[in-house]
Amino acid sequence: MKSSRPRQEIEVSEVGPPRRLAPWAYAVAAEANGPAGELATARFVLLHDPDGQEAWKGVLRLVIYLRVELDPELATDPLLPAVGWSWLTDALEDSGASWTALGGTVTLTSSARFGDIAGPTRSHDLELRGSWTATDADLGPHGAAFHQLMATAAGLPPEGVSMLGPRTADNGRPC
Repeated sequence: MKSSRPRQEIEVSEVGPPRRLAPWAYAVAAEANGPAGELATARFVLLHDPDGQEAWKGVLRLVIYLRVELDPELATDPLLPAVGWSWLTDALEDSGASWTALGGTVTLTSSARFGDIAGPTRSHDLELRGSWTATDADLGPHGAAFHQLMATAAGLPPEGVSMLGPRTADNGRPC
């Protein structure tokens, strides 16, 4: 998992893994940042049980939790949960990872803040939780899939492509 390098906009750090889910565990947290600040956050956990677990159908289980803030107009799209799930499945397929027993949820939330709580008065989030069993010991493609998932959820352009700013006329005013 450490062999896969994230894009420069994605910061990854080791965090304490869950202790009760498997005899061995490893976890990282990731944050994708853009010019305006945080775009997406996630956790990626590797669980290893040498004896295997029946529900896993193997000995290596990978778990992700991702949260991304949405624009209000996107938050009401009825296709958004399926699109969010496709971010994960596309990343796994594109990375060449091999897996089985993939499952998870996509949750959309809307929050309203009142009183002295800092932040926007309304916010909308997509949370994706997924887990799958790696079917071979090479976890590099799974790490690559995690980084691709982060980039997609954060809306980062493909590597090597720059985002264009608003067009301006010669006088500096927007066109």
